Amino acid sequence: MKRFAVTFICLWLCIALCGCKPDNAPQDVKPAPEFMPLTEIVDGRRDIYLIVKVLENSSYWQVIMDGARDCGDALDCNVYYSGSYVETDWASHERLLHEAKTAGADAILIAPDDSVNLSGKIDEIYNGGIPIVLIDTIANTDNYNVCYMTDNLMAGQEAAREMIARLKADGYADADAVKVGIQVGSTSSLTIIERLAGFFQYWSKYAPPSWEILQDIKCNEGDTAKAVECAEELLANPEIKGVFGANNGSTVGFAQVVKQNERHDVAIVGFDYSSEIAELIADEGYSASTILQKQYDMGYKSVETALSLINGEETSVKFVDTGVIIVNRDTLENDDVKDALSHN
Repeated sequence: MKRFAVTFICLWLCIALCGCKPDNAPQDVKPAPEFMPLTEIVDGRRDIYLIVKVLENSSYWQVIMDGARDCGDALDCNVYYSGSYVETDWASHERLLHEAKTAGADAILIAPDDSVNLSGKIDEIYNGGIPIVLIDTIANTDNYNVCYMTDNLMAGQEAAREMIARLKADGYADADAVKVGIQVGSTSSLTIIERLAGFFQYWSKYAPPSWEILQDIKCNEGDTAKAVECAEELLANPEIKGVFGANNGSTVGFAQVVKQNERHDVAIVGFDYSSEIAELIADEGYSASTILQKQYDMGYKSVETALSLINGEETSVKFVDTGVIIVNRDTLENDDVKDALSHN
């Protein structure tokens, strides 16, 4: 029964998200650049190619690249990287997969921009004998070796739990008319859909009946400027007392607008750790939390596993949950939080 409920929520979100793309979506997208060295390039070493979702203005993806670079340096392999500039540019990812294959990649690591549209190209690479390691986001295929990512359904549940706790700590009663606004970075990522499914699942079970989530879910397409615009639109509604950013860019947008407008009455729960959300967490005048992923581990372990696969070893599992940590003012001094933040 529980599995049916989650499946129903996922299907409903797929339908709902189809209409949340902004009207001012860009017609032209800056193409992904050619692959660049992430480590020192030494002749005779194994060549691993990394494709990320957002190349600029994203602390999250920078930390993944840091982990991949450190592992490449430690284990003596060449690591190249590239990626898209917005999370919806799956065509650039398709081209980069082809370029990595043509360049003679020994293994490819990719965080797919689109879980469905890229599945065919991932199938082609994998069936051609090149190991594929997925990072952060699953693809709609079984043709990959292993995926290092967050259990996003569980992480979404944790985000909803934290939102309810923050709103109650802020003094909102069960009978109050409380509304929560949401924005996402992509409508085609299974990562986002699963996070929202987990959030809605937990919310529907534990939130007071008079508290509701706005059905107008905003999508910023991985663009920080649009994330700010989406945040401004949502926070123009005076009934909104909580906002949930389902990814790093959405969280940054909410944090900027909450800070600029001194919205001390709004609880913010986000994903990942940027300077914007860190500032709100540290300021006692605001109510802020974030779900911290272990993306450094994703990058490091992906390169480590890729080398093992190149050497003929097999993986025993297809999915590895790297875990999450809730960061707020109460947990900042916890050892596990300090350790995770040391990479951010």
